[in-house]
Amino acid sequence: MTGVHSLLPEGQPGLLVSPVLGAEPYRGVEDLAGYLAVGGYAPLTARDPLLDLITAAGLRGRGGAGFPAAVKLRAVLNAPGRPVVVANGEEGEPGSVKDRWLLCHRPHLVLDGLRLAAAMTGAEHGYVYLSDARAEQAVRHALTVRNTGLRIEVVRTEGAYVAGEETAVVRRIEGGPALPRAKPPRPFEAGVGGAPTLVANVETLARIAVMHACPDAAVAVAGAHLVTVSGSGGSTAALAEVPAGTHLKVLADLCGHGRAEAVLLGGLFGGLHGAGWPDLPLDHDLLKAAGGALGCGALHFLHPADCPLAVATEAIAYLAAQSARQCGVCVSGTGALAGTLTAVARGEADDTAGDRLHRWSRQLPGRGACGLLDAAARIVASLLAHFPGRIDAHRGTGCPACTDRAPTDGRRFTVTVP
Repeated sequence: MTGVHSLLPEGQPGLLVSPVLGAEPYRGVEDLAGYLAVGGYAPLTARDPLLDLITAAGLRGRGGAGFPAAVKLRAVLNAPGRPVVVANGEEGEPGSVKDRWLLCHRPHLVLDGLRLAAAMTGAEHGYVYLSDARAEQAVRHALTVRNTGLRIEVVRTEGAYVAGEETAVVRRIEGGPALPRAKPPRPFEAGVGGAPTLVANVETLARIAVMHACPDAAVAVAGAHLVTVSGSGGSTAALAEVPAGTHLKVLADLCGHGRAEAVLLGGLFGGLHGAGWPDLPLDHDLLKAAGGALGCGALHFLHPADCPLAVATEAIAYLAAQSARQCGVCVSGTGALAGTLTAVARGEADDTAGDRLHRWSRQLPGRGACGLLDAAARIVASLLAHFPGRIDAHRGTGCPACTDRAPTDGRRFTVTVP
């Protein structure tokens, strides 16, 4: 079962207790009257003040890369041609539920953000891109009860790790497969139908809508994060809205993971972290300095009975299975990492396994068309850095956690949308 929580402090001027989750996150779908009551769909008289507000507040995209939202908006605005805007709600990370939760429970908030993004960039055509059936139903209903002034189409895709990558989004909207394209050009240069295209994560759009409705709280809204917390030994998983800089220990305690010995950050993108993980803050730059990444904000905690090598092996096997199989280096690289880790986990690896894993984790990043290969390499690099003795400890013998590890379908990391 997944709980929904707000850890934001009360009493900040103009700020709802939980601006993106909403005042009553346990209830069903927010209706139009409820959304209008909190300032939704307020007119935008001029684009520059809102763009300047987003810039000053430092809002970063919530799709995984953490790119400054205002820079992306201005790039689309300044590109030649009539822009297109896309609300990207396809969560490839199995341990993240935030985007689907927003689409299922607060579709008007996302559509309002898409409306504002279109107004700021000059777009007349927008898309909502998703794979979840319940989310699609909620969005379509919201579109029937409110005319946003923007021509919006809903595009359904099959869920996959790479299906939410921005060029895969464009490719699927154009009628092709949801697979990444080579870059350049990037979508802001030439996206849907060759038009400059803003592909924005739905949480990013939701925060833009809240900032427009509550400009006095823009900095706090821009800094807060939706985080999905899970782990094998906790009492529950949770979706939480938390302030910038919240330490991981706070989130672990929230869900009964306080005894965890490690954490897998950013879904499958931010790597494993061992000793010292409780003091890591939810901050893009500080996590990067610590060798990790916030990614989509999904945190999976490892408990004493978990073997980090088993977790890494399952994660790499899942990524290898999810490869788009368009880049030879990705197919061979993820396959080599998965095969070697599996051999180590079974106690069947030779003396060169550790050296090969070290070399590949350094050589593979940046060589694929999307971030999947980078994620695989980061997991291996972080395993070697934070658990340096695990490879040798498995040599010649397997451990129960590795021998009995789950299938390669990401089941260990999957969280159910509340």
